[in-house]
Amino acid sequence: MKKPKFALTILTTFLLLTTSNIFAQLSSKEVDALVEKSIEKFNVAGVAVAIIKDGKVIHKKGYGVKSINTKQAVDEHTNFQIASNSKAFTTAALAILVDEGKISWKDKVKTYIPEFKMYNEYVTEHFLIEDLLCHRSGLGLGAGDLMFFPNGTDFTIKDVLSNFQHFKPVSEFRTQFDYDNLLYFVAGELTARVSGMSWEAFIETKIMNPLQMNNSHASLKDIKDKSNLATPHSTNGTENNKIKTIQGFEEMVNGAPGGIVSNADDMSKWVLVQLNKGKYGDQLDKQLFSPERQNEMWKLYSVLPADPDPRYKQHFNGYGLGWFLADVKGNLSVSHTGGLPGMLSIVTMIPDLNLGVVVLTNTENGGAGVFSAVSQTILDSYLGLDDYGWIDKHASFLESQKNVDNEAVKKVWETVNKAKNIKIKNEDFIGQYEDKWFGKMEIFLKGNQLWFKSLRSPKLNGPMQLYKANTFAIKWEYQDMNCDAFASFSLDEEGKAQSIKMKGISPTIDFSFDFQDLDLKRVK
Repeated sequence: MKKPKFALTILTTFLLLTTSNIFAQLSSKEVDALVEKSIEKFNVAGVAVAIIKDGKVIHKKGYGVKSINTKQAVDEHTNFQIASNSKAFTTAALAILVDEGKISWKDKVKTYIPEFKMYNEYVTEHFLIEDLLCHRSGLGLGAGDLMFFPNGTDFTIKDVLSNFQHFKPVSEFRTQFDYDNLLYFVAGELTARVSGMSWEAFIETKIMNPLQMNNSHASLKDIKDKSNLATPHSTNGTENNKIKTIQGFEEMVNGAPGGIVSNADDMSKWVLVQLNKGKYGDQLDKQLFSPERQNEMWKLYSVLPADPDPRYKQHFNGYGLGWFLADVKGNLSVSHTGGLPGMLSIVTMIPDLNLGVVVLTNTENGGAGVFSAVSQTILDSYLGLDDYGWIDKHASFLESQKNVDNEAVKKVWETVNKAKNIKIKNEDFIGQYEDKWFGKMEIFLKGNQLWFKSLRSPKLNGPMQLYKANTFAIKWEYQDMNCDAFASFSLDEEGKAQSIKMKGISPTIDFSFDFQDLDLKRVK
């Protein structure tokens, strides 16, 4: 569902690729060597790759293992969570409803979901279906994601629809791109209300079944046979960058932002219907959505800075409906990344070359390096570009990010260790605090240790240790992702805590941990 921070960083250098198709693509053996080198370089468990060219799937293959525990090999049918690459399926679902005459992109969301309420009356009344899909709501990056990261919370679609009113906008409505997930939950709910079936049922019935994506699923929890399901892995919190298996992320409201599970074989069929302007079937005599709808999904709604790198000569960059779009040497690139704990993916198409590339991985953090280096190297081979050494470049970038993060985090815990002998009055901090959208948190003594826990997000609990002044560092028991946090207290004249502001400790913390948006007030 989320987009990994690294993916956001490299998107403007990646979405980008096209020129005349003069030189031949990499051979399958060269792709094999590229992927195997990437797996070793980035310390990734498993990868699946598909290449689609001129209406044919010319390469689809698995590499590495589904799990470091079982050592079972990945193949082209091995399922991975595709995370935010699900967003394009959501926009396609709505496009089908537009083709059926049941909705219009310009319809107001409140027409179908009367209880939908944004942060002010004007935005609520003028919020259109297309606004759900292009990240220009005025809310900040990942606003409200903490309701679902980490998973296992008790928030519902009712909470999502009512909580937008409590978020503070960071820009004027429709003026700035800030990636979000929550509004795609609303899009999924709207799909359900209009169609009369759940988002998951609609995706499987109206998209996956016609395209014969027979091994794909709209929800992880609905998979009965998990024998060919990749296990997520992570290096977070391990020594010497050792990878470990982690728990799979299950959607809790609907899968519209990131719930789909698919594989290289089935994703090839998805790319083909995109490159064929909605047509599918052996004779391309069937239509999933009309060319008009595709043009609307592939139109810029939100503008991003163009990349000045002369290698690709990008002139524009932005977001359509469920896709990132860019101009490269006068041609269109259509792309999206996806990231969930231990699962990272990328889909890229260059329609002018009738070319598509899919890379699926099951390891965080190295998966971002693999999907970037592999995709870019394959695409460059079609563009007649020189070998740019993408593996080494992305490895260097990831290493520099890791070093910056490690140094910053190390200093925090060194400061915490030095503060261990400072006496504090635990009773001044113990109590219950509440945020309008995130609900209640409790601070209590566990033995002699102050402990912090969320009542609605059970995985967010852990010991509090003094950092500086009235600020504590929290090390969550949940360590599948890098998300430890600061909690800073405001005190009354008697020294008793009255409120809490929070933020992530790591400078590279994933944006879905939007602790900074919380405003916790003492209620008990």
